[in-house]
Amino acid sequence: MRRIFPIILMGVVFLSLFETPVFAMKENFSKQQGVANIAHRGASAHAPENTMAAFEKAVDMKADYIEIDVQMTEDEELIAIHDTTLNRTTDGRGFVGDFTLEEIRVLDAGSWFGEEFAGEQIPTFEEVIDAYRGKIGILIELKSPELYPGIEGKVADVLIERNMQHPQNEKIIIQSFNHESMQVSKELLPNVPHGVLAGMTWAGVTNGQLAEFATYADYFNPNMNIVTDELVARVHATGMDIYPYTVRVQAEADRLFNLDVDGIITDYPEYVYKHPANN
Repeated sequence: MRRIFPIILMGVVFLSLFETPVFAMKENFSKQQGVANIAHRGASAHAPENTMAAFEKAVDMKADYIEIDVQMTEDEELIAIHDTTLNRTTDGRGFVGDFTLEEIRVLDAGSWFGEEFAGEQIPTFEEVIDAYRGKIGILIELKSPELYPGIEGKVADVLIERNMQHPQNEKIIIQSFNHESMQVSKELLPNVPHGVLAGMTWAGVTNGQLAEFATYADYFNPNMNIVTDELVARVHATGMDIYPYTVRVQAEADRLFNLDVDGIITDYPEYVYKHPANN
């Protein structure tokens, strides 16, 4: 009996060595079946878009990515703002590119959303990158890059300075509606995944056009209203993933889940986590 007990104990230890990887594999497999949760301009249903408050809220809500819009000031500084004018989301007036960073930094980018956000600033691109790299994925949209010659190089410089030109787990993605800009950016950052954004006019995108996108893009990210199961299948056939935008209703999130998309860009991260596939 004394000899048998050590043998049994050794057997239990031996089996336990294999159990942990099996459980870990199951857990990882489960996560892989989920849909990427991309907080549009941060958790913009809960805090003023493209502010640190919105990005922090997205982290708190455990989104997989924050999506940020990048433009350039008159003195060629990169900032996070969606509209090409300051009118809607700040107390300023005029085009973003007509103001210096110093002038933009004194603007209130939070009061329009709620009194509790009074004094929120427009953050610089560098501030966002430094605050959230390694903490959450960052989907970088170059907004109207045709207005800002050289913006692709400026963004590349920021990432390269931080040794982020070789991202792990595709946690940095660059996208734009300007597809020529994405070709330029891909040449500068060949190891960084890129995406092409597609509005309603791309409802009839052909297989040939998708194949062309796939020569420099890793994602085809369309308006959610043109997404069908047939489109998803064709995008996947080219080797690209698909992240539709912008979900603001739970029913639309559910529809996209059922179409087998890879990610959902949403103002409401909670709508993505409510789906059984992500629980």
